[in-house]
Amino acid sequence: MKTYLGCIADDFTGATDLAGLLARSGFPVALRIGVPSEPPKDPAPFEVVALKCRTAPVQDAVTECLAALEWLRSAGAERFFWKYCSTFDSTPEGNIGPVAEALMSELGTDQTIYCPAFPENGRAIFMGNLFVGRQPLAESPMKDHPLTPMRDSNLMRLLEPQVSKKVGLADRLAVAQGADVLRAELAVLKSEGIAHVVVDAVANSDLEIIADACRDMPLMTGGSAVAMPLPALYVAEGTLPVAQSVDAIADLSKSSVILSGSCSAMTNAQVAAYQRTGAPSFRLDPRDLALSGTQAMLEWLEKQDLNKAPLIYATADPETVRDAQQELGRARAGELVERALADCAVAARDAGARRIVVAGGETSGAVTQALGVTRLDIGQEIAPGVPWTFCTSDRHRLALTLKSGNFGAESFFSDALESL
Repeated sequence: MKTYLGCIADDFTGATDLAGLLARSGFPVALRIGVPSEPPKDPAPFEVVALKCRTAPVQDAVTECLAALEWLRSAGAERFFWKYCSTFDSTPEGNIGPVAEALMSELGTDQTIYCPAFPENGRAIFMGNLFVGRQPLAESPMKDHPLTPMRDSNLMRLLEPQVSKKVGLADRLAVAQGADVLRAELAVLKSEGIAHVVVDAVANSDLEIIADACRDMPLMTGGSAVAMPLPALYVAEGTLPVAQSVDAIADLSKSSVILSGSCSAMTNAQVAAYQRTGAPSFRLDPRDLALSGTQAMLEWLEKQDLNKAPLIYATADPETVRDAQQELGRARAGELVERALADCAVAARDAGARRIVVAGGETSGAVTQALGVTRLDIGQEIAPGVPWTFCTSDRHRLALTLKSGNFGAESFFSDALESL
């Protein structure tokens, strides 16, 4: 079977988020870790290439994404989706806008949309402004993100410094009138030379309208939720010939480990909630890692009963994170934590862990790379945008979930383990 929609995600948790929502359709979804080195032999109808380029240098991110585009084309895809975080995580330099423009140029298209809304997880766009729950983005905990602090809520102002062509808005007054009206609005904006269109959405019904209006675009961009209606639309138009079903996954050992590198407000709450269950936990401090390495962590893990699902975490409050960054530098502090948790994942696998829960986009990238995972098959959702996935690592079959920092309920870690 050929690929009908080719997706490129800028981090690994975002990729599993997108893959999980597409898998709700019942069609097979394959998630590739990095750009595959070989041509596709068994492409799925929906292919997602997970990259670790959200905070990479702009040109590196563009180069990687263009390589992913070439591979997805070789799988048969003619329509494409550029997926980034539902909180539009980026800097004034990029990488959301530069990658979008590079993909547009390669595809020969002169307009695309930007819609990071995800109503099920409290992300809404109104008059071009992004809200996290009831808070404007710049007033939410995202203002203190350690790598991409978001200090403006207006998506057009955030996007304009990143692109060379005009930015505009299709507001909810247009969206609420249906797909035909929105399609006409986009055509008017195109005639005015507006290449980059932010589109309002506050409910799932808005996303269905947007997907319908934009499904013929060579490139759509956004958070995962605006891609969710596409499979049903492709079936309705006859693009997807037959319904598919996802194969059941065999049961795995209950030996587990939880690795948390995210410092989001929600992950802090999730760590605290899991500790209240009495599960064993070990806290990582990047300053300790810089001085003494990972030996203490690995020795602690070696003594644990993996059937009790121990937690190893670097999750901390914003002030603690800032202190470590000031002492070590932002990049080094993050790299120390990522490397330590990646080493922990490998050690846990070798000790018999077959279920691994990972919180944080950068952490997820480091863990999957350390495990040598190249493909993930998408299973059931634990929470909106967070599925279990299944993979092979060093000949071992693993269940792996990669959670974006802000996703899931406070009970997420327990929920994840119980759902299998």
